[in-house]
Amino acid sequence: MGILATNADERVAAVRFTEDELSVMLMDGRTISVPLVWYPRLLKASPAQRENWQLSAAGYGIHWPDIDEDLSTEGLLRGAPAPRKTVNKV
Repeated sequence: MGILATNADERVAAVRFTEDELSVMLMDGRTISVPLVWYPRLLKASPAQRENWQLSAAGYGIHWPDIDEDLSTEGLLRGAPAPRKTVNKV
C-alpha cells in the first residue's frame, strides 16, 4: 500500500524566539527549531531587533533589517548554521 504525502509548503508562517532558540513555523505545519548560537547576529540582537523580521524570497526566507541577517527555509531545513568568519593572520 502506498503512502500519499501532502504537498510540503516550506514558506514561513511565523517566527518565534526563546532565550536560546529560534523557531520557524512553516505553512505546512512543521516547525524548525535551531539554537541561536548558530546565528551570531540574532544571538547578539535585542529582543526588539529579533521581532522586527520580514518575509523575503516569496515567503521562503526571513530578513531582519535592523541587523542585516537573512535566513532561508532551505538552509534551516538542511540544518546549516551561519558561516564562520575566518581571520587572516599576517
